[in-house]
Amino acid sequence: MANDGVLRTDLDENSVGTTQIANEVIAVIAGMAATDVDGVADMSGGIVGGIAERLGRKNLSKGVKVDVAPDERNCSVELSIICEYGFRIPDVARAIQEAVKEAVEGMTGLDVSAVNVHVLGVSMKPEERTPENSAEERGE
Repeated sequence: MANDGVLRTDLDENSVGTTQIANEVIAVIAGMAATDVDGVADMSGGIVGGIAERLGRKNLSKGVKVDVAPDERNCSVELSIICEYGFRIPDVARAIQEAVKEAVEGMTGLDVSAVNVHVLGVSMKPEERTPENSAEERGE
């Protein structure tokens, strides 16, 4: 079968039909699982994701790419993230891999062969300004 962006699975050999899961659905599941991990500031969707957000659309699959294996029972997931400053990046990446694998396999019944995490940046949280430190910055 050709890979047309839809993962087909027959979860039971005695099934009367097939279940089709669009790659976009898997991407949304993976993106939501990844953003729930402590230390993930944001997903990085590149130029297309930025345009969608400016138009007011929330892209839940931003920064996620799903590749389906030829057997259409396995998939791999690639995520591009922005990590929060102060978190150990290898620990955040490992937590993302575990969370995404568990979420995708749990919700779809499919096997996730790999979860690759690309850290594209680090987000610095701006300090909360109080009237006192604002006055100090102005030299008062």
